[in-house]
Amino acid sequence: MKVRDLFKDSFIIILGIFSAAMGLKGFLLSSHFIDGGVTGISILVADVTPIPLYLLIFVINVPFLWLGYRKLGRKFAVKSTMAIAGLSVCLALVEFPDVTHDKLLTAVFGGVFLGTGVGLSIRGGAVLDGTEIAALLVSRKAQIVKVSDVILILNVVIFGVAAFLLGIESALYSILTYLSASKMIDFILNGIEQYTGITVVSTKSEEIRIAITENLGRGVTVYQGKHGFGKDGLINDPRDIIFTVATRLEIPSIKGLVLDIDPKAFIVQQSIDDTTGGLLKRKHLH
Repeated sequence: MKVRDLFKDSFIIILGIFSAAMGLKGFLLSSHFIDGGVTGISILVADVTPIPLYLLIFVINVPFLWLGYRKLGRKFAVKSTMAIAGLSVCLALVEFPDVTHDKLLTAVFGGVFLGTGVGLSIRGGAVLDGTEIAALLVSRKAQIVKVSDVILILNVVIFGVAAFLLGIESALYSILTYLSASKMIDFILNGIEQYTGITVVSTKSEEIRIAITENLGRGVTVYQGKHGFGKDGLINDPRDIIFTVATRLEIPSIKGLVLDIDPKAFIVQQSIDDTTGGLLKRKHLH
């Protein structure tokens, strides 16, 4: 890894640590609200035992970090260990103002700061909560179980225990915190420009390709397909298929342009969780 990339990742992770600590000490802890995952478990245990939260967050994460080292590599494990240790030190030594006592604001903005911190740490190549490591490994082993399903099941158990220990109201506000944090993690990882894949099947594929690339400045991929049995009665008719990736704001203009050229075009949209490489930014045409 280049030194510049190392500094960049470290800076992002440090920002994430302070954001997560602000969410916890500045909002959630004073109101006894929790988040999901290891963080939520640590807060619950800290509420019913004399063990301090900063120590619990590190200790409970240790088994997950060991799993990460065994299954996901040393670099990831070292980064995550440093990040979680940094969060523990930050919680122990840094003072944060108790921002508000309004329960709704506490739940929402505590989740915002906590989710921002987790999202930034993932951007930097680490995690602040070992639950995601375990969920990833379980989903790989089970294959039919998704990471999100494993995390959801675990959090249902955590919030159920929270309802018993902290009361129904605190548990419900904690669920709101979790939803707020989850949304912020998605926002940090995917950004404002969430991308959508658009596949177009048409007999006028070349015209559509030219229109998308020249009129809209979007890159496309063209691959060969064959037409199955349809209303026009053609079977195995060769056909070029257009695929492009666009932001949500660009979808109406792309669909409108395609349908202007071929009103019978078959258009499929699918959400895209992540993209790497390629030309995703729109070209500015003169």
